Amino acid sequence: MTDAAAIHEEIRALVAERDAVVLAHNYQRPEVQDVADFVGDSLGLSRQAAATDASVIVFAGVHFMAETAKILSPDKTVLMPEPRAGCPMADMLTGEQLAAWREEHPGVPAVTYVNSSAEVKALSDICCTSANAVEVVRSLGAPKVLFGPDRNLAVWVGQQLPEVEIVAWDGWCPTHDEVSAEEVREAMERHPSAEVIVHPECQPWLTSLADAVLSTSQMLRYAAESAADEFIVITEEGLLHGLAKAAPGKRFVNLTPRMICPNMKVTTIEKVRDSLAGMHTAIEVDPGVARAALGAVERMVALG
Repeated sequence: MTDAAAIHEEIRALVAERDAVVLAHNYQRPEVQDVADFVGDSLGLSRQAAATDASVIVFAGVHFMAETAKILSPDKTVLMPEPRAGCPMADMLTGEQLAAWREEHPGVPAVTYVNSSAEVKALSDICCTSANAVEVVRSLGAPKVLFGPDRNLAVWVGQQLPEVEIVAWDGWCPTHDEVSAEEVREAMERHPSAEVIVHPECQPWLTSLADAVLSTSQMLRYAAESAADEFIVITEEGLLHGLAKAAPGKRFVNLTPRMICPNMKVTTIEKVRDSLAGMHTAIEVDPGVARAALGAVERMVALG
């Protein structure tokens, strides 16, 4: 038995012992995805966190995701195997900045991407994920909304809903935002028959040339259902593991070795085991902040 297989077995035994559930994001290391009870995007993981009967949630992701799980399940223990795993985009909008921004636009609802802190969620009308952002904004029926922190997702939503004025915060995901036109052109030249699937955190010039603009879980479904045999995948490379499972026999091209989120990759299978064994990486959210954020998060989850 390999070390990874042995650790996998240790984790599954600890899950039963601790009455736990392991949730992993689609960008996690393959061995972390494989040991999880559920692998998904932010929306799917939020739903699982809200619905689970387990006493302990082990969240293999980044900090805002574990915070969201704690907001939805305040009475459960939420473990984050690597507490240092943050999100640069989430750090680009603080609660103080959102409060000031809202003062500049009185009466305008604030939609906050789930890639944000609990403090920011607490000051938001509703949260969204990349999978449901268009539906969330549509549901408000407002002529104008504030949307943060991701400027690229804001533009994508605005393109789908031209009747709504989207005022975007100037935040971005370094992994998605820094894709170059040269990298995309070279990939398309090497794979002329491949479909190009792109995450909406990418810049507008890139989403405009895509065959499909999709969240990670939407990419998994799309690849399985598409008649195409080959895809250029423009998102974090961790999704390639799930794509190979979702559509066996099809070919998936990683745009560039640079498509890595270093924060997603600091969680290892050993850290998942150790967090369950020691119960020492629990995430806490200030109860007042959590109560204030709960409505915005619950509205996001309910919309689907």
